[in-house]
Amino acid sequence: MSDVFGQKVESLEELRSIGGEPGKLAANKVINFLDDNCERFISHSPFLTIATASHSGSDVSPRGDQPGFVKVIDKKHLLIPERPGNKRMDSLLNILENPNVGLLFLVPGREESLRINGKASIVKEEGLLKDCEAFGNIPSLGIGVEVVECFIHCGKALKRSHLFKQDYWPNTEKLPSAAKMLADHAKLESNSVSKTLRESYSQRLY
Repeated sequence: MSDVFGQKVESLEELRSIGGEPGKLAANKVINFLDDNCERFISHSPFLTIATASHSGSDVSPRGDQPGFVKVIDKKHLLIPERPGNKRMDSLLNILENPNVGLLFLVPGREESLRINGKASIVKEEGLLKDCEAFGNIPSLGIGVEVVECFIHCGKALKRSHLFKQDYWPNTEKLPSAAKMLADHAKLESNSVSKTLRESYSQRLY
């Protein structure tokens, strides 16, 4: 690994000596199933991130739709519909190799988040996917997750970032557009990329 970061922590003992030990609440908050509280949180959530990994590296990808788009099947299983994307399928390719996933659910206006770690599989069962229909479109695939760990995460990160408070949002006038960034990275013409993005957003959400 690169030495650009200088001194690094190399052991559990050193990490604990700096970061400390978790308190009783943090140490005992993890459950291995979806209780009523977790189900209600998921039913209100329009957005999550999913972390996956393969032998070549790791990946975090967003998923979003109407609140409750993730379906709780039972106390141990949930289903995330796979809406149309760019066909890279990074998360799905990783899941084929490594089923371990981490989910982070957000609810707008709520600073705490819900974390779920589990084992994932790629679902093509029509009966289950039909329940994920949106605007007349049934997804061809979904990500099924068997819950291994589930816990609420405190709101300190969102409090510090003021994520849901518009008065604190940064000025984005000098931020390059997504089309420009994509065009620069892919070495394509910006107007063409911009048109592709507009068509994708307006015609291929579902």
